[in-house]
Amino acid sequence: MIKGLHWYKIAAILLLLVTSWFGLMGDVPRLVVLNETIRNLYFHVPMWFGMVVILGASAVHSIKYLSKPDPVSDIKAEEMAKTGLLFGILGLVTGAIWAQFTWGEWWSSDPKQNTSAIALLIYLAYLVLRGSFREEQQRARVAAVYNIFAFASLIPLLFILPRLAEDSLHPGNGGNPGFGGYDLDANMRMVFYPAVLGWILLGFWITELRVRLKKIQLP
Repeated sequence: MIKGLHWYKIAAILLLLVTSWFGLMGDVPRLVVLNETIRNLYFHVPMWFGMVVILGASAVHSIKYLSKPDPVSDIKAEEMAKTGLLFGILGLVTGAIWAQFTWGEWWSSDPKQNTSAIALLIYLAYLVLRGSFREEQQRARVAAVYNIFAFASLIPLLFILPRLAEDSLHPGNGGNPGFGGYDLDANMRMVFYPAVLGWILLGFWITELRVRLKKIQLP
């Protein structure tokens, strides 16, 4: 059975098992305010990395569809957008939980929280847009154009606008140092970067399964 699995699936399983173990049981720095919540770094941040990578791949497939219309490219773009949106929602939820224990409230209207929510709403609108067309080729073309612009808006919403805000509590924004700048020790780095890769691989695995189901349904 192992021979039938792609290498990245095995890698995803192993990396996320290691991530889960160290995230729940491993030693972490004893930090003021953050305390044990720093463990969420292995889950919350890698999910956002995974979301950006998968949504970027979705935009690439939309570009491929516009250059050479192919139903499979449209399917991949749609399913990657759905997986990326799932990761984004999980990232938003884990971030809210983290905020409750460190900032004292689930939602403090922090600029990073607000722009992240806007980004997810843009991709929810992408799915609504797809459902508003009956003709397949028209739906695919319009959705592809929207998807490209959605990803183009994702970058400033997540990485530029929050950094310009002066009142952000989020690490790396509003003049605050990022995690790597003051509290990500060597042991955490050894787990954090594999965790990022593991979540990304899991996202592509989920997408592959969804794409295979959709391809079976093609006429």
